[in-house]
Order: sequence, then C-alpha cells, then structure tokens
Amino acid sequence: MVDDFGVKYVGEEHAQHLLDTIQEHYKCKAEWDGGRYLGLTLDWDYEKREVHLSMPGYVHEALTRFDWDHPKRPQHQPHEHTIPAYGNKIQYAPDEDKSKPLDKAGKKRLQQILGTFLYYARAVDSTMLPALSAIASSQATPTVATMQKAEQFLDYAASHPDAIVTYRASDMVLSIHSDASYLTEKGARSRAGGHFYMSNNAQFPSNNGAVLNVASIIKAVMTSAAEAELGALYINAREAVPMRIVLEEMGHPQPPTPTQTDNTTAVGIVTNKIQPRRTKAMDMRFHWLRDRECQKQFRFYWRPGTLNLADYWTKHHCAAHHQTIRPEILTPARILAELRKRQGRDPPVFSTSERVC
Repeated sequence: MVDDFGVKYVGEEHAQHLLDTIQEHYKCKAEWDGGRYLGLTLDWDYEKREVHLSMPGYVHEALTRFDWDHPKRPQHQPHEHTIPAYGNKIQYAPDEDKSKPLDKAGKKRLQQILGTFLYYARAVDSTMLPALSAIASSQATPTVATMQKAEQFLDYAASHPDAIVTYRASDMVLSIHSDASYLTEKGARSRAGGHFYMSNNAQFPSNNGAVLNVASIIKAVMTSAAEAELGALYINAREAVPMRIVLEEMGHPQPPTPTQTDNTTAVGIVTNKIQPRRTKAMDMRFHWLRDRECQKQFRFYWRPGTLNLADYWTKHHCAAHHQTIRPEILTPARILAELRKRQGRDPPVFSTSERVC
C-alpha cells in the first residue's frame, strides 16, 4: 500500500535488519505492536484469536471539515428507502430526478463528501456503501435532491461514528454471499451485492468479518430477476479471482470458492442443470461462470434469502432493518472498550496526518 506496509516475521533480529536497511535510505517510523496501519487501529485479542479494526475519530474529523452538526434526532438509515407496494403485479423503475442542478461549489462539496467517506466505508463501516454508491451515480450531474441525500448520509454518519469490524481466526478459505435487487436504481438498472469473508472449508461456511463488500449498480439493463442474480454472481466471481490468487501465493490453498445465492434459476444455469430456452437474451459474459465452475474454481449453492448476508448491500432498507442488521455486521463498541480495559490501554487518538509503517 504505497508507503505503509506490515511485516510478518520470525525472529526480531530479522525484522530489525529490514528496518535498519530501510532507514539507511528513507525516513521511516515503526510500531512493533502492530497497532496501526493505513489509518486503521488494530486491537489484537490473542486469547479469543480476534482482531478489531476501527478508525476512532475519523468521522468526527470529517464532519468538522464539512461543518456538519450532530442531528437533533438520530438518523438510522444512510439513504431514503423505497416503500414497498405489496400486491402490485408490475414493478416500475424509480422516477427520474427533476430537481434543480447544483452549482459548481455544491458539486465540489458533494464529491468531497463522497471521497472522504468512501475509504472509511470500504475499510470499516460497509453499511455506508449502498448509499455512497447511489449518490455517486449522480455526482457527474448532481441536483438539489442529490445533496439532500448526502445530508441525510452525514446525519447517519454522525449518529453512528467509530464503527468496528472484527475478524476471527479461520482456515483462510474465501467464501462469498451474492445477491441482486431487480430494477431498484434509476434508468431501470439493478444493483449487485456481495459479502466476502474468510472461513473454513465447510458445506455452509460460517460468517466472519468482511474483507470486501460489493454494492455496485449493474451497467446493463437486466431483463429478469434471474438475469440480475447472474449479473451479481458474475461481478462477485470476477472480484474473487485475483483474491484467490493472492491467498494461494500467501500459502493458503483454495478449494472451489463456496458462493451462495438465493436464486435457484441462477444456480441451475451456472451449474448446467438448467438450459434456458432464451439464453441469447442474457449477457454472454455471464456464461463465463459456467466455465469457472467447470474448472472447479467456484462452488455455487443455494440457500434461502433470509440467510444471504449480501442482501443488505443490494437495496436501501428502512431504519428498523438497519438497526437490526448493523450489530451482525459490525462489533458493538462495548466489546472493544472491555478489551482495552482488560489490556490496560487507553483509546487511541486518530490523526489524518500521521503515517505509520
């Protein structure tokens, strides 16, 4: 990662030799306890074989930069959700935004908000990703409504600062949950969601902290919910290929990557158990999944939608759903506070200007 890196070593003298060599040519600062990396604070719990990642103070500093106060009432959803209309036989795409365009200063402020929080969302608080993705899709030609969405997002960030994600020791087998939402974005687009984590080589791998979450809009217009699910599988599998290579180079052999979806038609197509009559209507790129499945790089399987964690990143949910799912994705602050108290350490102070290698 450019000028920040971590080293796994056996024998302190070897690590010291490396550090001495680097310091002969460059200015370098080292932290032997592995407590900070790329702006992240790492809290190691060796008894439970866990590590907690956080960025304390990052959200507060970002809100200060944008001169944004804490909302009077807590905001529990980062983006306005679409109220479902039960009983409708026809699903319509969202209406186009016809509000007034933003001026140059407003456009720049919007882009700064997105850029500041995107790293934080990718590194720690993945609950922000669908909202950031939806707002970013309009940043080229933003409107007043786009800025209102960004302001709601800032209220959410102020209401839920200092997120914590926890990783547990595993067999380092990459596992994926894949899902899609059909016609939920403007322009009749669909959204793909993915949850990548390290687990064990089991039939149904147990959950762990996310190493990657996908919340992206599928570029092509999907003709059916099944094709949207295929598109999500394609996007997630494409992300997994280089991750598999990296893990194998690091000494972690990978079995066929277990990939979970909640659409039986999509599973049947990629495993050659179903031959659709109108395959030409589907994007040809999606049939790449069949090839990778035959090469034993992936193992696609079905489980109910209630057990598919990727569903969270495919749409904008109501506040109650965010409050229910957030504890399953992120770690409550009290757990990290108890660990630091047990270890006799003070909470770290975040600084955007400090770089540590």
